[in-house]
Amino acid sequence: MLVFLSFCWETGGSAHAQLPSSAAPQSPSSPFAFTRAKRKKSRAPVFLQRNLLIVKATLNHAGPYNFLLDTGVSMSIITSAELADSLKLRHGQQFRVMGAGGMDSGLLAYQTDSVRVELPKIVAAHMTWLVLSEDVLNLSGYVGVPIHGILGSELFRSFVVTLQPEAGEIVLSAPAAYKAPKGKQWTSIPLSIQNNKAYITTPVQVSDSLTLPLKLVLDTGASHALSIELDSDPRLKLPPQRLSADLGRGLTGLVQGYLGRVAKIELGRYTLRSVLTSFPNAADVHRRVEVPRNGNIGYELLKRFSLVVDYPHERLLLRPNNTFRDPFEHDMCGVELLATGPDYRRYLVLRVMPNSPASDAGLAVDDELLSINLIPANVFSLTQLDRMLHSEDGRALLLVLRRPDGNLHTATVKLKRQI
Repeated sequence: MLVFLSFCWETGGSAHAQLPSSAAPQSPSSPFAFTRAKRKKSRAPVFLQRNLLIVKATLNHAGPYNFLLDTGVSMSIITSAELADSLKLRHGQQFRVMGAGGMDSGLLAYQTDSVRVELPKIVAAHMTWLVLSEDVLNLSGYVGVPIHGILGSELFRSFVVTLQPEAGEIVLSAPAAYKAPKGKQWTSIPLSIQNNKAYITTPVQVSDSLTLPLKLVLDTGASHALSIELDSDPRLKLPPQRLSADLGRGLTGLVQGYLGRVAKIELGRYTLRSVLTSFPNAADVHRRVEVPRNGNIGYELLKRFSLVVDYPHERLLLRPNNTFRDPFEHDMCGVELLATGPDYRRYLVLRVMPNSPASDAGLAVDDELLSINLIPANVFSLTQLDRMLHSEDGRALLLVLRRPDGNLHTATVKLKRQI
């Protein structure tokens, strides 16, 4: 998912300058530590939903609460104002949040300091967070489980982090004691840590005749494979075969653009081909970034590797796993579902793409999905439904939906690879 955030000082007037790095809220370089000084390693549960990593953490001895684990966020964010109020978090410096394209979102955020954050056998005794005044991103509805915020660079700055979602855990290692895994399949890629974000520079073949070294944010909180910002380099162009699409959600609404494919991207000794790539419209991307970059690399691509994210030694270690050769696929239905209800098992149609199989079958916004192939929809998680909609070109799905007026509608959707 593409989420574009920029935090600015509230000046009290109509103009709001971007927060300079020298004035940005600062936190210790290693906010987390082991609860026992002699400990060298800890394991924390993690689960994967819709290509997003989710960890549980307690705040000020309350919880646990669910947080997206996101290398693309330099300072952790609490998206639930209700949670912040229930914890009686102190309101510090206030910000006005600028959204995609530099538009004033009308959203406020405030800094809160000295929050105690705990995961198994580790603690950040005095961590600084940003708290949004309103949960405009609705990450819970997108993911299908309650999400209370985003845990960002603080964890990665403190430890060497091994991501093992297939085993349901992350491993947090003391940097001084960490020994890199051995084996010919492992490859190491340099990381550049700037403003608490990690960047890689790697060759991307953007057309048949052009390969460029692109600087990409390492973004485990993005569910796509690759995103390229065309206005970052005049040599970057849209591919001839492309699909107009809603790419995600920013603070001021939808981020629109195109989906296409790049011929290949190289990561160390490994090459991934025909990579599904997002090309957001320049007007929808906030370009006043402090660190020039060409885009970001998300978890749809990263999940094809066993990963060690090593901020302390400025490197990314990768080894292909059993999904390495899986094709990169887009939604073959053309519908986006929103999870609602107390258990997030009620599914509403949020958007229908024009000229898509869903549109051709008569699906409409605010329809409620009741069943799929005669199986009640609430049997499935949102992740499972998402997989069905990506599953197989030509596959037929029988849907039963309830219209907003209560009438039932039966539709047969034939999945189609559109890009």
